[in-house]
Amino acid sequence: MAPLRVLCIHGYRQNGSSFREKTGALRKLLKKQVELVYLSAPLPVKQDIPGNENNSVPGAGRDEDPRGWWFSDIQAQSFSAQQQCDESLGLDESMSAVREAVIVQGPFDGILGFSQGAAFVAMLCSLQEQRLEPEFSFRFAILVAGFRSACMEHQRFYSTPLQIPSLHVFGLEDRVIPGNMSRELLPFFQDTQVLIHPGGHFVPAVSAHRQTYQDFLKRFQ
Repeated sequence: MAPLRVLCIHGYRQNGSSFREKTGALRKLLKKQVELVYLSAPLPVKQDIPGNENNSVPGAGRDEDPRGWWFSDIQAQSFSAQQQCDESLGLDESMSAVREAVIVQGPFDGILGFSQGAAFVAMLCSLQEQRLEPEFSFRFAILVAGFRSACMEHQRFYSTPLQIPSLHVFGLEDRVIPGNMSRELLPFFQDTQVLIHPGGHFVPAVSAHRQTYQDFLKRFQ
């Protein structure tokens, strides 16, 4: 049985290669079921901005070449999940990068996002269901530490509940994206599964979680 191909969308201040390293345990846990393909966001993040969403593994240092999918503060070119804004910067470039990845490296069975990447995945799924991205054909989505964007410009993505099956993963000790922010995404998906883990802001991948991931993925094999 061929493994499912999953496009992986990293968090803010990460990049494709650093996210690959930080999800090594997940790749090992699911190696018979999935092939994870990693994409780097097109927007470079300034190194001197405080606030770091980089704690994907305990004790993780700063990533080299930090990247983001959009900026909530256009002037500072920075991002905060809690920041209210009317407009964002960079989302169109990021959508183009995903579109190109799908064309060049696809097709993909599913898409996985972490933190800002998970919020971005929700938007990409919305575009797919509105038939605004004909190249997209994701059959499922996995959103780890996801949230609903606070930017007014993005509210169009939440107009109707999405049909795509989704697995929502969040940690009870997450201080970057608290669980209540992740829960706010659930009403926008109709076919959901939830995995709650006791840890913080990272992608959980211990043996206790294997069954939940596998049960979800079996639907698409």
